[in-house]
Amino acid sequence: MCGIVGVISKAPVNQLIYDALLLLQHRGQDAAGIVTMLGTKCFMHKARGMVRDVFRTRNMRGLPGTVGLGQVRYPTAGNAYSEEEAQPFYVNAPFGIVLVHNGNLTNAHALKKELFDIDRRHINTESDTEVLINILAHELEVAARDLPLSPNEIFKAVRAVHKRVKGSYAVVALIAGHGLLAFRDPFGIRPLCFGEGATPDGREVMVASESVALEGTGHKLVRDVAPGEAVFIDLDGNIHTQQCADNPSLNPCMFEYVYLARPDSIMDGVSVYQARLNLGETLAQRLISTMPPNEIDVVIPIPESSRPSAMQLAQKIGKPYREGFVKNRYVGRTFIMPGQGVRKKSVRQKLNAIGVEFKGRNVLLVDDSIVRGTTSKEIVQMARDAGARKVYMASAAPPVRYPNVYGIDMPTKDELIAHNRSIEEIRQFIGADALIYQDVAAMKRVVGLLNPKLAGFEASCFDGHYITGDVSAEDFDTMAAQRKSQGDEEDGPDRSRLALQSATEQG
Repeated sequence: MCGIVGVISKAPVNQLIYDALLLLQHRGQDAAGIVTMLGTKCFMHKARGMVRDVFRTRNMRGLPGTVGLGQVRYPTAGNAYSEEEAQPFYVNAPFGIVLVHNGNLTNAHALKKELFDIDRRHINTESDTEVLINILAHELEVAARDLPLSPNEIFKAVRAVHKRVKGSYAVVALIAGHGLLAFRDPFGIRPLCFGEGATPDGREVMVASESVALEGTGHKLVRDVAPGEAVFIDLDGNIHTQQCADNPSLNPCMFEYVYLARPDSIMDGVSVYQARLNLGETLAQRLISTMPPNEIDVVIPIPESSRPSAMQLAQKIGKPYREGFVKNRYVGRTFIMPGQGVRKKSVRQKLNAIGVEFKGRNVLLVDDSIVRGTTSKEIVQMARDAGARKVYMASAAPPVRYPNVYGIDMPTKDELIAHNRSIEEIRQFIGADALIYQDVAAMKRVVGLLNPKLAGFEASCFDGHYITGDVSAEDFDTMAAQRKSQGDEEDGPDRSRLALQSATEQG
């Protein structure tokens, strides 16, 4: 999971991209990067850290131009601690291309070999984004050979990318001197939308992972990029679109609605907030069939994503909804921190219990999901320490039993508390007096009702079905080995990286 944005404007875009990345910060806290284009020259600044820490005034001055893109990174492939793998990525031929990518390629290893053996392109990092930009560069070179670059050649190249690349990918790319290209994988797994705004100098077009980035920067959402579709915006702001996949179908990632996306976003025609309310309603039905609601004194959410579900559940069972935990907003989301040690350490730094809401009560804690179980275990203990008589736990999502290979940080079976464990075994592990999970079919039904055009959902972490059809046991072993070898390299030596200079560095 990453957050990506691209803009074509008549005015400088560095501040606008910065503002959009702040609105997408929840999608990645590991690294951030911005590239702008002035004429045919590109300027880049990227580094590890949060947006507000990566970009200072001197960096922003070094990002001139009216076209640009940016990304907040959350590492799922490659090295979580490597600054050289921060996006955007750049290749100088053909034309000069800069690219940001949200997702995960499932055939990156095979493509890397193809690129070296056949396309004669060298990959310098372990990042699948570098693989993707080189595939796109090669196909653009083939499509536009001896021809001026037009939208038709660009769409032909994207069509070839779809045939070679497997997995999930929402992409925004700059083609120097030509414009902005955005495209989405044929299953529409990772989100991407575009919108328009007006400036004193003319129309402005923005592409982003979530609608909140558009609305929060004064743009009007036009629509989502369709699965398999490519959108090319030329330097005058004209929008060209074409379907570039043979059999596209809309199957967005269910975990976006459960946890990843901001509640004020609209994704593929579905309000994230309404989806979470619906999940709370079905969770209430599940709870009523499992235990008598009169055993519960109060419903307490675990901030932040679970709040809508917890509110709806409390209303349905007729019990008071209370805020029992205060969240320290200056500690990162534990789920997306690299390294289990860092994750364990941060739970009590992140949350503090309000004793009056727990003392002498039977409390029902509602979380959006239970992934590794370590956080849930500590939160249950926090509730007991605050004086709760009994602590029940409910998850707005079903058990996370399978690895995810499409861009979410749950790639190994051993890290998943629900893998090969019964509900009772999970309950014992986290120390709750009762544990209630969402039902997989009910989850798909109530979210799917919000947009009948959805073909289905990518819900592999819940149901074990990998929609791209190319995922094998070997892939899981490779990911597990990569994750293990990555280890904790935060204090390791820096590797030099190839990057564009900013205007200030060029002096």
